Amino acid sequence: MNLIPIVSPRFIQAEQLATMPDWRQIFGNDKPLAVEIGSGVGDFMAQMAVLHPDWNFIAIDYYNKGCIKTCKRIDKLELDNVRVVRDEARGFMVRCIPHRSLRAVIINCPDPWPKLRHRKRRLVNSEFVGFLSDYLQPGANFHFATDFDDYGTDVGRLMPEVPGLENVLAPDLYRHELEGYPLSKYMLKFMAEGKRIYFVHYRKS
Repeated sequence: MNLIPIVSPRFIQAEQLATMPDWRQIFGNDKPLAVEIGSGVGDFMAQMAVLHPDWNFIAIDYYNKGCIKTCKRIDKLELDNVRVVRDEARGFMVRCIPHRSLRAVIINCPDPWPKLRHRKRRLVNSEFVGFLSDYLQPGANFHFATDFDDYGTDVGRLMPEVPGLENVLAPDLYRHELEGYPLSKYMLKFMAEGKRIYFVHYRKS
């Protein structure tokens, strides 16, 4: 399958990601680094970049179409604190992100794999969160959000089992509103249908 080439100056080409990149050189500064896994069409990422101009963001998505839309969005807004990557999340983290270097990892509305026999395919589980925790600085944030009830409650219950992370929302395992957290168009669509969003927020201890 031929992919549409992405020519945005804010898109990082695959050859630049074969080995550990120099993120300070890529962004032109040494601001704190945050990663969104599964950035979709980039509307959440754009809002975060505007809210936190003092952070650098890497928006990862596996789908070329989403990366194109994200690039168009951030290029239009001239958001120089965002770079877009088309890659699989785990492999990207291992190759391209130093341990204990991230200010935040954000995962919004990943594929819920709603059928019971497919649940094992879900991205967010205790093993994956433990893997991501190694890349967080002390005090860094882990955010997860989903519109799928079963996924939200499952992640809410598993998070206390992950060592080295503390629940910012305690005693709640999750909340349906989170002040200061941008809502994507996807979230707003489901909220308009009467569905609830499950927000989970932990911090590296």
